[in-house]
Amino acid sequence: MTKTREAQQHLLRQIPGVDHLLELTKGETFFVSVPKPVLVRSIRAVLAELRGEILNDRQRVTPDMLNDAAVLDRVRRRVSAETMPNLRPLINATGVVIHTNLGRSLLAAEAIDNVAALSASYSNLEFDLSAGKRGLRYSAIEDILCEISGAEAAMAVNNNAAAVLLCLETLSRGREVIVSRGELVEIGGAFRIPDVMAKSGGILREVGTTNRTHFRDYETAIGPETALLLKVHTSNYSVVGFTKAVSVAELVELGRKQGIPVMEDLGSGTFIDFSRCGMTKEPTVQESVTAGADVVTFSGDKLLGGPQAGLIVGKKEMIEKIRKNPLTRALRIDKMTLAALEATLRLYRDPEQAVARIPTLLMLTETPVRIEGRAVRLKSILEKLDDGRLTARILDLGSRVGGGALPLLELPSRCVAVQVDGMSPNAVERHLRTRVRPPVIGRIEDDLFIMDLRTVQEDELPLIE
Repeated sequence: MTKTREAQQHLLRQIPGVDHLLELTKGETFFVSVPKPVLVRSIRAVLAELRGEILNDRQRVTPDMLNDAAVLDRVRRRVSAETMPNLRPLINATGVVIHTNLGRSLLAAEAIDNVAALSASYSNLEFDLSAGKRGLRYSAIEDILCEISGAEAAMAVNNNAAAVLLCLETLSRGREVIVSRGELVEIGGAFRIPDVMAKSGGILREVGTTNRTHFRDYETAIGPETALLLKVHTSNYSVVGFTKAVSVAELVELGRKQGIPVMEDLGSGTFIDFSRCGMTKEPTVQESVTAGADVVTFSGDKLLGGPQAGLIVGKKEMIEKIRKNPLTRALRIDKMTLAALEATLRLYRDPEQAVARIPTLLMLTETPVRIEGRAVRLKSILEKLDDGRLTARILDLGSRVGGGALPLLELPSRCVAVQVDGMSPNAVERHLRTRVRPPVIGRIEDDLFIMDLRTVQEDELPLIE
């Protein structure tokens, strides 16, 4: 046996046993509330790690690392990791307001309160209090959706991809759907309109070219098998230059002449005209309904600033058909989503209140001057850490809308750039992401770790360190 092998065997013999460690944990307050299966699993995992480190020489293992106190310390850290929820809050300092990977839109306080109240008690989810019999869950949001959008009827499913799938399956299964080639979008997760169309049973009929589609393209494509004229808003990209597109109003005019319904998928969807706030114009749901679209679909958790949902508004006859589709039950939203959605929609009765109370709208429309106030406070907090290695400075940079909305728009913002002597920007990013609670997610730009204060809330500032 070689000297190295002898040393390894000597260290392996010093690793404490599972039963011994379990006995030691009985006297510690930390372990009192830890379920025994979690504790045993954590101990075995720590011991397996130690054996691997000794046998594979991944790091130098000394006898001090194998005493009871040292091993128990590792067990505590392992238990903490095991008992921590996988889904947990974090601080979004990326500057991307509707960040898909970070949960998209933050809910308004009214929505959070409504979810908490209705989650903790029974409710009239599918019970008509007036009639004393079973009702429709969509009645909770239908009236308010119709009031805001101007539509005749409305409903909601679990996301906008589901809304598009459900509508296409109901209105065009086995028949043709005419759509501009320039509107065959792909949304997050590689979900494409042609794929959704195929799954719905509708037959895709492309017209026009990538950059130019004319009224006559739709007109000449209509035949006996045409079931639907579909317009898809390219909310997550933009074609500029030599372009041509047919408006919803023009398609509606054509559809009425031919007896063919028109559907528009707005993607992100909004009730607010952002051009009034000095931002890029985005088509509103109200405009699509006013133009005469028979069906309009859009998301609840993007520009709307609510929970994940796919909203469907339009003509009563069409919505009734969609509602009766058996797929509707498979795609329906639960009571918590409905609670959050209803509370969010009620805020839109007063557009100014909506902008002030819905976090997504507030962040999108906030002025650089207000953002700078938070940047100054964060810089001061970091400087009070009194770490000579750390340098923080305020920079004028840009934020993004995110969520596949307004792709060309850059929002002027204020950021805090952090440099730490002896640490690369990547190391700083990794430290704040993995070693800080709550984790802080920023971005790296021009070899600096950047925290964009547009997406950092006032009460989160003291938590960043």
